[in-house]
Amino acid sequence: MSTIDVSVVVCVYTEDRWEDILAAVASVRAQTHPALETLLVVDHNPTLLDRLRSEYKETDEVQVLPNAGPRGLSAGRNTGIAASHGEVVAFLDDDAVAERDWLRRFADPYSDPRVLAVGGRAVPVWSSGRRPDWFPEEFDWVVGCSYRGLPPGRVRVRNILGGNASFRRSAFQFVGGFATGIGRDGSKRPMGGEETDLCIRLSRARPDAILLMDDRAVIHHKVPEGRERFGYFRTRTYAEGLSKALVARSVGVDKGLETERRYTTRVLPAGVVRGLRDLLLARPGGARRAGAIVAGVLHAAGGYVVGSMRARRAGTTFAVVPISLDDVERAA
Repeated sequence: MSTIDVSVVVCVYTEDRWEDILAAVASVRAQTHPALETLLVVDHNPTLLDRLRSEYKETDEVQVLPNAGPRGLSAGRNTGIAASHGEVVAFLDDDAVAERDWLRRFADPYSDPRVLAVGGRAVPVWSSGRRPDWFPEEFDWVVGCSYRGLPPGRVRVRNILGGNASFRRSAFQFVGGFATGIGRDGSKRPMGGEETDLCIRLSRARPDAILLMDDRAVIHHKVPEGRERFGYFRTRTYAEGLSKALVARSVGVDKGLETERRYTTRVLPAGVVRGLRDLLLARPGGARRAGAIVAGVLHAAGGYVVGSMRARRAGTTFAVVPISLDDVERAA
């Protein structure tokens, strides 16, 4: 078994997910490769902060911290990184549970010093009990999960997915933390892209860096009923286009859209063909899946165009927080 110490950061923001938060922490505490610590970072919600501190006041391996930066997921993650002690920092969404060997799958590749990040697979847990027949697997990223088109096994990737991710803690010395100004910030619009930006900056700073995806590091991610609807699908794909425009502005179009080109020119057309084939075979939802793929592409493209125009007009900038691993003020 790997002797790598892993700190786990779970960013939380609402009491509406109370049971989900408890389940996420319980899954971390049940790992075959024990976590060094679990850091619950609360995003500007004093009531939730007090309640969680009361819940875990007698549990030494669970720490509850306030987000020390501006509202949003990036600053919450940065707070967790600054407060962590493990050689590796793993991130788990607050509405997900990890399988028992999740941390072991993350820890093992770090025996190679060139490995600076390892991501895993997120499996959707549909509130209705099953996938809506119109919802294409190619768009499971809409609900924070791994999608059809990702390479299988343990493979090198451009970026890992943020809700099921780990980084060597020293990686943040090279590039700082997650950029604020990209990703979710407490607004109602479901933005993303902050982990893509970080991974691209990391590869630029360390050309020898290895970033891996291992589909055996599995979490099960809850999909609430509201996210099973086409209205959310439309909103999220548009927001992803806005996010990609910000990432492209931050790291450049070539790197910012490198993976997306293959996805839109190979994976999605194959999904449309599959949906039309299912229509011909009288399988439920075939035409609707094909239509959802086309709609998703159009909304994402529209978001990208609008986001690019806004960024140029506003002169959008991003703040990258430097995180010192030697002399850091621990979050209170």
